[in-house]
Amino acid sequence: MKDSEHPFFRPLWRRVAVVAVCVIWSIIEFATSTPFWGMIALGFAGYAVWQFFYLYKPADEARPPVGPEPKE
Repeated sequence: MKDSEHPFFRPLWRRVAVVAVCVIWSIIEFATSTPFWGMIALGFAGYAVWQFFYLYKPADEARPPVGPEPKE
């Protein structure tokens, strides 16, 4: 998750899915009496929320390409 602005994460549903998987993983770990791994998974979920929803800046799709325009 180092590059949270990767084009893969542009759709909202993918960012929500990553957070949901981490939360579900955490719930499973707590339910199976492994709180250490549950806290680690909960930490992943918190970090994902921070990166994907608080700091996330969507790429500007309407931005013109960099460089000179081709001559026709």
